[in-house]
Amino acid sequence: MQYSHIEPATFLARPNRFVATVRGKGEPFAVHVKNTGRCAELLVPGARVYLERSENPARKTPCDLVAVEKGSLLVNMDSAAPNAAAKEWLAAGGLGPLGALRAEYKLGDSRFDFYAEQAGQKMLVEVKGCTLETEGYARFPDAPTLRGLKHVNELAALAGQGWRCCVLIVIQMKGPHTFGPNWATHPAFGQALRRAVAAGVQLLAYDCRVTPKSMALDQPVQVEL
Repeated sequence: MQYSHIEPATFLARPNRFVATVRGKGEPFAVHVKNTGRCAELLVPGARVYLERSENPARKTPCDLVAVEKGSLLVNMDSAAPNAAAKEWLAAGGLGPLGALRAEYKLGDSRFDFYAEQAGQKMLVEVKGCTLETEGYARFPDAPTLRGLKHVNELAALAGQGWRCCVLIVIQMKGPHTFGPNWATHPAFGQALRRAVAAGVQLLAYDCRVTPKSMALDQPVQVEL
């Protein structure tokens, strides 16, 4: 997936979940943060960030903050990017030939990221974007996620009913060698992942090729539960 009109800036502060203050070529200004997670290890004062300038002149914030440099890593932190990149990857055969690929599939009271059909079997794919990395380990979530917990539990139940179900962890950077649940932050999510895998849900983690203006799924990463 690609962005347009990318420009660099320096991160200064984050007064709330939705807004950050940055400095570009002139005075500091406010930008929209496309990730409501904590991201405390990423958005540190002085960090180099990348902004996508909006084409809407009426917006209160002229840019979206979409990526940040963390040491030698370039991390995409746009919460919409994992689904966009996953859709391209699935359409290109990432999980093999698929038919009837659809996004935002409603089933019962829930909405799953993707529906597809493969060899006559119905499939659901739920995507989780991961921006938290520590010493080569990627972790999800960076804050408790009741929505994520609900989806994993529902996929486990659907796998028992004959659906092919997959949780796809999109690690929004290159570098991590292993993915695992963030047990310290949300142990219930890790336990749910274990139960889901035992029930037949496929758990995959992929890193990404990231540039300031693009992100694409790349290589599988080892999963540790």
